[in-house]
Order: sequence, then structure tokens, then C-alpha cells
Amino acid sequence: MQKRKLRMGMVGGGRGAFIGAVHRMAANLDGKIELVAGCFSSNPKTSKLSGQDFFLDSARVYNSYEEMAEKEASLPENQRIDFVSIVVRNNLHFAVAKTFLQNGFNVVCDKPMTFSLKEAKELRSIVRRTGKVFALTHNYTGYPMVKEAREMVKKGKLGRILKIVTEYPQGYAVGDVDRKGPAKIDSWRTDPKVAGPSNCTADIGTHAENLGRYITGLEIDELCAELTAFIPGRELEDDSNTLIRYKNGAKGILYASQISNGDENNLNIRIYGTKASLEWRQEDPNELIVKYSDKPRQIYRRGNDYLGKAASSNTRTPFAHPEGFIEAFANIYLAAAEAISDEVKGKKLKASYDFPNADDGVIGLAFIETAVKSAKSKSKWTKMPKT
Repeated sequence: MQKRKLRMGMVGGGRGAFIGAVHRMAANLDGKIELVAGCFSSNPKTSKLSGQDFFLDSARVYNSYEEMAEKEASLPENQRIDFVSIVVRNNLHFAVAKTFLQNGFNVVCDKPMTFSLKEAKELRSIVRRTGKVFALTHNYTGYPMVKEAREMVKKGKLGRILKIVTEYPQGYAVGDVDRKGPAKIDSWRTDPKVAGPSNCTADIGTHAENLGRYITGLEIDELCAELTAFIPGRELEDDSNTLIRYKNGAKGILYASQISNGDENNLNIRIYGTKASLEWRQEDPNELIVKYSDKPRQIYRRGNDYLGKAASSNTRTPFAHPEGFIEAFANIYLAAAEAISDEVKGKKLKASYDFPNADDGVIGLAFIETAVKSAKSKSKWTKMPKT
């Protein structure tokens, strides 16, 4: 049993950064992790001010991630960070993660794993070579009812999976189609030099792909994608529609959009099998609906005794007390903390930790690049590369 809190460092996520705050709250939720160091901005002044916001020792607030990795590695073992949380822009994920892994640190990284599939494969090799923990925050896998859905599929309660329909509509980036120049979303996310070859697919489409694979275990064989930039001035897509063929013969539809006017964060999934089907919605995450052709549908609710071990062990409050986004994120950190604690103690890492890892990151980048390739192709149906 770990007799102290794990010491966390953070790169990125300073003042004004939404996702950095989410990571800090999630890491802190269960009292097993404390933030002790960081480089919170490429601007040294902003990094120092952010360190003050988080009540950190100024000596542990750094001007660059390179300085942070070097100086933390030189500290005594009982003082240095146990892992780093990376919440910078996509084009820096690889460099930052590589630097910390090679300096002997475990890593938790926001998705997508890297800027490109080539970088993702190289980073996975570094993870394997160093033997360090690498956790990727596909946070929707952290919801208790998603874990219950996964256990149902594993136990054969749905029968053979026939179809997976995943939708992730948002409307925040619809902007004004009559306006000259870029609209609201236009920032680094639509800059291919920073975001990579995709915006919408990389930002939210990968969540949808990962969710379907996490629940069903099915791998994509080939896909046919259409990517569209509806708002004038955008270099990368704000809407994507993808048909999927899975390796077991199942078919899929994946729709991800940032211009679905009126939708907020409406990630949802429907999985159809020969015995039953299920449905889960992120905006109503405490319910899992199971449907049958020959009897009434059932609604499973988070926090109840009839749920399986995976759902129950990732639940913090009794039934009728809803849990949500931060708690799901925290479940990723909690699972990663178990692995990091084992690594710190010198124990052999297990294959059963329940968090997305470097393999998931590589598959995510393969999905992004295959979708982009398909959208540009005349033949459209495009094979997923071997990962």
C-alpha cells in the first residue's frame, strides 16, 4: 500500500487553460496525488504566476519543460516528481513526453497522444524501452456505466456485435457562415502546424472511436470518411462523417461535429448485438439502457448493488447522487496512480490496469490519419494500417 501521496508535475495548463484545471481537479479528487512542480506556460512569467495560483514552491516552477525534467531528475528520490501530466498543444506532446520518459518519469498525457502516427509509434517504443507508465486521458472510458457496458459485452450479454453507432455533436464552433474570416473556433486547433492533419476528428472523433473500441473490443478494418470545413477560413474540418467496417464483420457509423448548432457535448453510443443492444449518453451518464426484441428494455443506474465490480469500484457516491465529467477523469488518474505506485515501488507492471495506454494512443493516431487519407481519396474506403 502506498504510504504517501504521489508527487505530480504538470507541463502546460496554466492560467486560463480549461483542460489543465480539469486534470488538476481530477488528480486531486481521491487524495492520492498532489501537484508539487510544473512548467505551466511557454511564457516564464505566466508559468511563475500560475505556480503562485497553485501555492507551489517557486523553486519547483520552471521556465521550460526541458529545465523541469533535468532539475526534477537531479533531486533526491524522495523529493522528485513521480509522474508528469502533459496538457500542452498537440504538436508538443511527443517532445515533452519523450523528454520526461527518458529522464525516468512516468507520464499521463492528454489526447491525441502525438502530432502524427509516426511520432506515436516512436513514443510507444520509448515507453516500452523505459518500462515507465504511460496513461492517455480518454476520460469517457472512466464513467462507471461505460465500464458496466464493457462488462456486459465481455460476458456475451449482447451476443455477436452487429453495429456500433457513435455520435459526438457539439455546436460551439458553428460561428457565423456569413462572417468574413475565421469564426470562434479558429485558434491552434485549426492550424495544421500545431493541431496536426485534423481538427474535429482528432479533437472529439478519437473519443468516439476509443469509446466504441473500449466497450466492444472491436478493431477497425477499414473506413470511409468525409471531412468538411463548413465555416469559411478554416484550414481543418469542423465536421466529420465516417462509415466503418470492423474486423469481425460488424459495421459502424461515427459522426463527430463542432457545428451541430444547439448541441453541447452530446457524445452517445448505441451498440447492437444479436441478443440485445445498449445505449449510453454522456450528458446523462448515470444511466445505461439495455434493449431487447422480446422483452421490455432495462435501465441500469449508477451506484446500485446490482452492478458489476468494474462499475462499482469506479463509483464514489451512493445511488441517487449523480457523478459526472470530473469523476470520470479522476477514474483515469486513479487507475494510473495504481500503476505509477507499483512502478515507484519497483513492482512488475500488470497488463490489467484499466486506463488507456500507448497502444490506444497509436490506434487513435492511425484512426485520425486514415480518416484524413480516406477523405482525400477517390476510392474512399481505406484500410487502417497495422499498429
